[in-house]
Parts: sequence; structure tokens; C-alpha cells
Amino acid sequence: MKIIVPMAGRGSRLRPHTLTIPKPLIPIAGKPIVHRLVEDIAGVLNQEIEEVAFIIHETFGKKVEEELLAIAKKLGAKGTIYYQNEALGTGHAIMCAKDSLSGSAVIAYADTLIRADFDLDQNADSVIWVKQVDEPEAFGVVKLNANNEIVELVEKPATFVSDLAVIGIYYFKDVAVLKNELQLVLDNNIIHGGEYQINDGIKQMMAKGMTFVPGKVDEWMDCGNKNVTVETNSRMLGFLHQDGESLVDESVQLENATIIPPCYIGKNVVLVNTTVGPNVSLGDGCHVKDSTIKNSLVQTHSHIKNAVLDNAMIGNHASFDGNFTSISIGDYSVLE
Repeated sequence: MKIIVPMAGRGSRLRPHTLTIPKPLIPIAGKPIVHRLVEDIAGVLNQEIEEVAFIIHETFGKKVEEELLAIAKKLGAKGTIYYQNEALGTGHAIMCAKDSLSGSAVIAYADTLIRADFDLDQNADSVIWVKQVDEPEAFGVVKLNANNEIVELVEKPATFVSDLAVIGIYYFKDVAVLKNELQLVLDNNIIHGGEYQINDGIKQMMAKGMTFVPGKVDEWMDCGNKNVTVETNSRMLGFLHQDGESLVDESVQLENATIIPPCYIGKNVVLVNTTVGPNVSLGDGCHVKDSTIKNSLVQTHSHIKNAVLDNAMIGNHASFDGNFTSISIGDYSVLE
């Protein structure tokens, strides 16, 4: 089994945090999004992972590439890096990794996290992960037949088709079939919204009689913008706390300070006259003094004092001193 992860976009909706780091490397509950995504998928598949291929922009740099290759190595898999330097769509991104498109594979876009526990349907040609949603008109959805097979993909339907939204994770028994169909999409310049789309390859597979079935997830958590990323951090902390994971490093120093779980507190964090939690992530090396923080995500080596924060997101090496509440400041920013 292979895992293919297109992640070349910079994540403009999550600026300023993505000005200095790609969105898939933003930490959620102390671990980068793409780390959690790949590990969760590997856990659901419960199969040996042969290769993890990442499609990135070449400007991400060697440090990012090394971190990604380490994810694959941790799973005992080969790690491969491909580049997509033009934003030409999901189909184009996948084809940038065409040398790895053989055998069974999962394709997963690195801006979402899942919680799931089910057996993969090995008899289907493909599985498309979906989640039941309240407002299907805002999503791409699948249409099912009486045999619970996917017969159509509909983007943001004006009238009700189904409430099963496509979340951007796909399984293909033989991903080379998708590669061949996407090559036809590229060769024939089939474009929607100015881009080459994975859906056009999938629709061609459906037209040739291949079987697609839904794989339903228990939880689907987005990381598209600041507010939903903070919410996803809170939800993930709750799940990890329920699972009994240790989230507070033993090196944390407390001086007249209180931690209200669930919280992730990294290494060498110092808390003075401070209450942290619930639903807070503090990265390694943070110092917090005379503050109250809840429902917030703070990355590494930031210094915070005299703050009352709720629904806040703070980058790496930032300094914050003030009375603002719902803030979003990027790496190396100073508000004093």
C-alpha cells in the first residue's frame, strides 16, 4: 500500500502562519497536520505501508523535505518527494507523482484530519471517504445507488443529492488506472475552474464500470483557516485525552500555575502565575506569565505575558504582551 499526499499549496487562508511554514506542517496538539494525517490513515488501513509520496512546492526547502521523509521512515516505508510548482489543480498535483502511481494506494490531501475505525472494502475498485454534513450544498457530495455504490460526484449541489461530503481522501485498488485517466485529462486539456481535477479522472473510471464505494469517517476536522484550525486543535486534544495519551511533558515548570485538561504542553515550557486550558496547545520552549489562555494554539518558543486569550493562534518565536483576546499573529511577531 502507498500513501500519496498532495500538499504544494501554501495555505493563503491561514496567513500569517503559512508565510513561514507550509500549512501541513502547522502543529495540531503538538504534531504537524500531515504527520497526524499519514499516521491516522496508516492506522485505519492496518496494512504495511510501502511508500509515502509527498507532492510539495520546491520552495518549501530541504528542512521540510527531511521532516516529511522522516514521517515515512517512522512507518517503515520509503519516502519520496515530488514537486508541483504551478497551482494547476488536484489532478495535476497527483500526476506530478506519476512515477509512484502503481499498485494499491490512498491519496489524501493534507489539510484535513480524520478519526475513523472501519475495514477497507478490498473488493471495490475505489473507496472515497465521506462525512455526513448538515449543509451539503457547501460541499462536493457523492450520489449512491441502491447497492451503496457511488454513481456520481456532484459539486455544491443547488438541490439535494445527498448529505455525504467528499473529504479529500481516496483509496484505489490499482492507482495506475487513475493515472491513465488523468493523463487523458491532461492530454485533452479537460479543465474545470481553470484547473485539472481528480474528479474528471474518477468520472471516467465510473463511466467504464469501475466500482466506487463510500468509506465513512467518524470525525472530519478541517484546517483551512485560523478559526477552524483552533477548533480542530481543541477537538483533537479532546480525542487524545480520551485515549489516555500523555500530553504534558515532564519538563514543564509550574510556578503558581494551573493546567486545565485537555492541553498539550511541550518540552521546557514555563508557566508563571498562569492558568492554561482547557483546549490549549503550547509548543516547546514557550514562556507564559500572568496570563489566562484557553481554546488556543501557540507554536514553539513564544513568550506571552499579561494576556487573556481565547480562540487565539500564535506562531513560533513570537512575543505578546497586551489585552487583546482573539488574536492571530505569525512567527517572530512582537506585540508589546
